[in-house]
Amino acid sequence: MSSWIDLSANELLSQLEAGQVTSQEVVTAFLDRIHQVDPKVHAFLNLFAEEALQKASVVDERRKNGEKVGLLGGLPVAVKDVLCMKIGATTAGSKMLERFHSPYNATVIEKLEQADGIILGKTNMDEFAMGSSTENSAYNGTANPWDLERVPGGSSGGAAACVASQMAPLSLGTDTGGSIRQPAAFCGITGVKPTYGRVSRFGMIAFASSLDQIGPMTNSVEDAALLLEVIAGHDPSDATSLDRPVPNYREALKEPLKSFKLGLPKEIADFNPDPEIQKAVEAALEVYRETGATIEEISLPNLKYAVPTYYVIAPSEASSNLARYDSVHYGYRTDRKAMMAGLEEGDSPLVQMYSQSRAEGFGPEVKRRIMLGTFALSKGYYDAYYLKALKVRRLIRQDFDRAFEQVDAIIGPCTPKPAFKIGEKVSDPISMYLEDLFTVGANLSGNAAMSIPCGFTSENLPIGLQLQVPALEEERLFRIGHLYQQVTDWHQRRPSLG
Repeated sequence: MSSWIDLSANELLSQLEAGQVTSQEVVTAFLDRIHQVDPKVHAFLNLFAEEALQKASVVDERRKNGEKVGLLGGLPVAVKDVLCMKIGATTAGSKMLERFHSPYNATVIEKLEQADGIILGKTNMDEFAMGSSTENSAYNGTANPWDLERVPGGSSGGAAACVASQMAPLSLGTDTGGSIRQPAAFCGITGVKPTYGRVSRFGMIAFASSLDQIGPMTNSVEDAALLLEVIAGHDPSDATSLDRPVPNYREALKEPLKSFKLGLPKEIADFNPDPEIQKAVEAALEVYRETGATIEEISLPNLKYAVPTYYVIAPSEASSNLARYDSVHYGYRTDRKAMMAGLEEGDSPLVQMYSQSRAEGFGPEVKRRIMLGTFALSKGYYDAYYLKALKVRRLIRQDFDRAFEQVDAIIGPCTPKPAFKIGEKVSDPISMYLEDLFTVGANLSGNAAMSIPCGFTSENLPIGLQLQVPALEEERLFRIGHLYQQVTDWHQRRPSLG
């Protein structure tokens, strides 16, 4: 069993294509691993073991008969529980949707199935993708496989933890302000936020529609290239989907990089990253210099406004998106008898049902962001907050555009600090929000970004290196990241979980 879970997705795919292992054997190995270690990590909310084995047997039979199989060819995949699926509940980590069963599949789910990916289950997350630690889940917290007393990051903490702990070779996360890259950095894996619109959002439960993006979380850049190749592409069901051809990302990795320039923003020093993270990033810069890169200092003067801008725009969009959960059409509804017993004379039962159901169905962080967003959009404050944030967002985008005229990619730390202790920041939301310092810029600008492992702290906690490129330049992003992983082995290290 261990030999199969130790392989990368591309290595497994080669073994499957060569007939050296069956999809059923691979799926069984990962299911066994889940049963072994997930009681410690709590990465999964729902497993589809029976359905996964059945699909694997179908893929095996088709391959045995010489029929063509999809690009994933029977590889297991884990999916963040914010993506609609016909089987099982789709909860978005919330009590509000604890009994919601989607009548349709998200476009990315359809693409996985068409590519013969085997969906193992749905992974844990911060409620409605609002958080940086996966402590906001209505069901349970997820632990970091490198230190079970620390968080895995968020909101895609379960998707990151399951890959890091070898419970799945591939997983899908979502990134609104860093929710793929930050947990990837904390868990020592590769996480990619594609260009906004590169991957269809149809069937993704929305947090902030102008910022959300679905992307791969894997052990290596090569594996991320494979998964993005499957899920990317135009979708008429998503009005923001880009109508551009999907490159062969894995083939692009074979094209050697010649001379290229990496830009290091001087403003990063203003945020005082952890010294061990700074040291690891400096070592990564030296690796790139040795492989032919030129490192230049660049400026992103409005970077200091990225977090406050994000935390006006994102809650405003969340306030609008989450208004649909009225407990009438679907979603959690409060107990009617208890509600009626608490009514006072003159109270409206309908209004009370709305307010009480939402108060009980949403967690504290979701309520906080709904209130922030509703305030920012309210009469008398719209111009001062939301409209001003949109103007600053444009300035941030212009900063990135100017930087990319000078360099091929922007490089720097993914997070200001390594993974923190569970419970450490729960009572300090501002401190939690500042975890997004280096990641929200890519969401505000819409460009592509990636976190790759670049070292460990003295406490054996992973450190993530962030690379950012212009929109629709994922091929360049993958080449630069893959080059680093060809000459380092940080991405091949795994936590010890028994």
